[in-house]
Amino acid sequence: MAAVILDPARPIVGLNDSKKLSETKREALYPRIIERALAWCVVLIEPDEIDRLNIFQATMTGMSRAVAGLAIVADEALIDGNQLPKDLPCRGRAIVGGDALEPAISAASILAKVTRDRLMVTMEAKHPGYGFAIHKGYPTPAHLAALTLLGPCPQHRRSFAPVKRLLMP
Repeated sequence: MAAVILDPARPIVGLNDSKKLSETKREALYPRIIERALAWCVVLIEPDEIDRLNIFQATMTGMSRAVAGLAIVADEALIDGNQLPKDLPCRGRAIVGGDALEPAISAASILAKVTRDRLMVTMEAKHPGYGFAIHKGYPTPAHLAALTLLGPCPQHRRSFAPVKRLLMP
């Protein structure tokens, strides 16, 4: 999860929903966002915490932590989706499709995705054979085949349905 406060005096051309941008474009935008934003914060939620909370609550927790972690106190948090975390440190506004509509949400989605993708590349080195550097943790056929062959590693959420099925007696 990430939060970004953009500087209106320093617009960033090319911001969009991270899923609509190529990896090359996201990587090019990442340092520009870091350099031009008034404040930014990226938060990682560990697999065991996601398992403990559930994916939805972990997402809400991550959003709150990212907003709370900004070096500048936000007046309002624009949140992608249709629900707001209950413990935001400021008022919030949910925007469905916000990562394609609001530049600050776009910037946050880019920081979060690039950070996660980079983490997946490091996971490949720690846990070879799973293909993390290629599938970035998404449940592709190759990833599911590796899970079946190798079993889950510590980075796999035990609440993730394919992992849960593998661990059932």
